[in-house]
Amino acid sequence: MLRVINLRVNVENKHSLKEILERKYPRLHKRIQAIHLVRKAVDARRKPQITFVYTLLLEVEKEKALAKWVDKEKNISYFSPQEPEAVKIGNQLLAHRPVVVGFGPAGMLAALYLAREGYRPLVLERGQDVDTRTSDVEAFWRTGQFKPESNVQFGEGGAGTFSDGKLTTRVTHPRLHEITKYFVDFGAPHEILYKYKPHVGTDVLRHMVKQLRQQVIAWGGEVRFGAKVTDIEVKNGQVMGLVINGTEQIPASVVFLGLGHSARDTYEMLYKRHIAMEAKSFAVGVRIEHKQTMIDRAQYGVDNRETLGLGAADYALVYHTKDKKRTVYSFCMCPGGQVVASASEEGHVVTNGMSLYARNSGVANSALVVTVGPEDYGDHPLAGMAFQREWEAKAYQLGGATYAAPIQTIGDFLAHIVKNHADETLVYTYRPKVVWADLHQCLPSYVTDTLEEAIPYFGRKIKGFDRPEVCMTGIETRTSAPLRIKRDEQGVSPSAKGLYPMGEGAGYAGGIMSAALDGAEMALQMMRQYAPLQERKGM
Repeated sequence: MLRVINLRVNVENKHSLKEILERKYPRLHKRIQAIHLVRKAVDARRKPQITFVYTLLLEVEKEKALAKWVDKEKNISYFSPQEPEAVKIGNQLLAHRPVVVGFGPAGMLAALYLAREGYRPLVLERGQDVDTRTSDVEAFWRTGQFKPESNVQFGEGGAGTFSDGKLTTRVTHPRLHEITKYFVDFGAPHEILYKYKPHVGTDVLRHMVKQLRQQVIAWGGEVRFGAKVTDIEVKNGQVMGLVINGTEQIPASVVFLGLGHSARDTYEMLYKRHIAMEAKSFAVGVRIEHKQTMIDRAQYGVDNRETLGLGAADYALVYHTKDKKRTVYSFCMCPGGQVVASASEEGHVVTNGMSLYARNSGVANSALVVTVGPEDYGDHPLAGMAFQREWEAKAYQLGGATYAAPIQTIGDFLAHIVKNHADETLVYTYRPKVVWADLHQCLPSYVTDTLEEAIPYFGRKIKGFDRPEVCMTGIETRTSAPLRIKRDEQGVSPSAKGLYPMGEGAGYAGGIMSAALDGAEMALQMMRQYAPLQERKGM
């Protein structure tokens, strides 16, 4: 098989890839048997001249006869696929079936791989199944009636279920392609196998996670919803069991912790049980919204992006303060999406961004967040969590204690004034409602000062980004976990043998794909030691 890289094609070109390849490389004429799309990216750096950039795998006739020609072509090479490491099964006997705590990306993939190899995992998810959860979340957005155990953060699929569904990651690993193929099997669009910035959207994700759960069950696993882990039993440095909902005891010698970054009460319980953890850095800030057409024009330089086959444009922005102590960056940018209420505790306001697969809301939104760390809130393992709670509670009060979010225009924010813009046509999407307020009152001064520096700079990068009427909604605090649950080289907690912290909530991932990979790898790591549980009567 041949690998072709850097194949640039103008977006207005209507010829097939086969025709383009044969014109560019005459030696391939009538030799191409099949074309496999590996990657497709958009290059708009020379706007309005926009190109698609392809990486392809080609099946060709008499491949070996092209060896001398291939050696001379800098963008063509022979390709042999790199397969993920084969699954290795240990021989140590399990006393009980493995338990997976949390059914977000890490928990889902850990459970899938365990079930596939015959380990019959038990999954405990504190939230509800995706259909019940969707109903509860939409009711919250509509009425402000909040459910602490069924919301944007807790439930089947994790926080990513109500997001843009981005599948990008900076991690490179042979197993990522295998995981992505599973996602396609469970209902994700085939294009995620090759798009440079793949996403599935919240509507597709909801279907996908349900299909994944059904596969786990079909392979012998069990998934329980409304099953909150309220205590853990550790004896002589070994996990012995879990307590569910304060009453039910479950014996367990192997437990996978895929908690998600918002399981604050579980963090507190683990700390009380002396599970090793440490504070870590994260970022906090606001959500900013623009008309999608403005972002499209700024990024592509054209007004007809849909007719050219271009998706809603995104952006990535970074600003460093002169003293290098703070960084502001765009986070979880959602083209054609909306800002959503994402609280996980009563009396707190949290925002996030979400998009459907079509990205067709007409509004672009992104977090603008500032880095914070233990030097700001202390090095106690739970200090970052307390910091989040403090400012989320202030945002809740600033919004009128009704889950309304505080909102402010850029012009007012920079001028340090509060103005009611209720009668103006401005772009903002947060529900259940917003209250015009001073965002300086619900974020630390070093965060708002840094945002004030960064916003005009971003306006020079993207025309119109810092227009006075642009709205910012507060606050964004859940960019990543506020702590890390320690683990050794085998993935095991140094405090409890058999305990495998994993995913974003444990501090080892930052998004759907990296969390999914971490969950799969922790499951495979455990398999190297333990054999699948044998069938026994009464189990």
